[in-house]
Amino acid sequence: MIAVFLLAAAPVPTAIDTERAFAADAQKIGQWSAFRKYIDRDAVMFTPQAVWARDFLKDLKDPPKSVRWWPAHSFVSCDGRTAVNTGPWTRADGSHGYFTTVWQRTAGKWRWVYDGGDGLKGRQPAVPKAQVHRSSCMGKAPGAPIIPPPPLTASQARTTPEDNGRGQSADKTLGWDWKVAKNGARVFRVYQWKGGRYAQVLYNDVHGQ
Repeated sequence: MIAVFLLAAAPVPTAIDTERAFAADAQKIGQWSAFRKYIDRDAVMFTPQAVWARDFLKDLKDPPKSVRWWPAHSFVSCDGRTAVNTGPWTRADGSHGYFTTVWQRTAGKWRWVYDGGDGLKGRQPAVPKAQVHRSSCMGKAPGAPIIPPPPLTASQARTTPEDNGRGQSADKTLGWDWKVAKNGARVFRVYQWKGGRYAQVLYNDVHGQ
């Protein structure tokens, strides 16, 4: 009975915990192998246009050395089941930048649904400890900051001149959207419910070709 109680009381991993496990696995089993391990069925990546990650990653071979990354900020929905993580990355060649990952927890497991980021000329400021920014649970959200459109087909995701997509947490306290221009430039925005309004809390401006 004690063992059953301890098992039931075990803390549920957070999106930050999962991001760190994801990054650690990239070093252990290979970069793209780790991406496949934590992927959601409908996850998207950018090459630079939007592609279904499950198709893009299917036959990719792991690079000799994986990129290293770690979360600095995590924007979390009120119910704790959706999160957007962001932080720095670095490669063995000395290049660096930032990443953004959208995570959703279903049946107790976190899966990533969006992966993006960009290179930077200068390093991001160091953050000693990953900071969690939780959406307000006060007040009833009148609606999502955005309304998810029907999912793109695999063909549309590869050929639409200006790809765009949106998503939201089940409790409507966290939402995001993205849009890719013809030259591959991409904008990604995150909104959180603050108890009386939605506020934009993250903005990624990814340079195109």
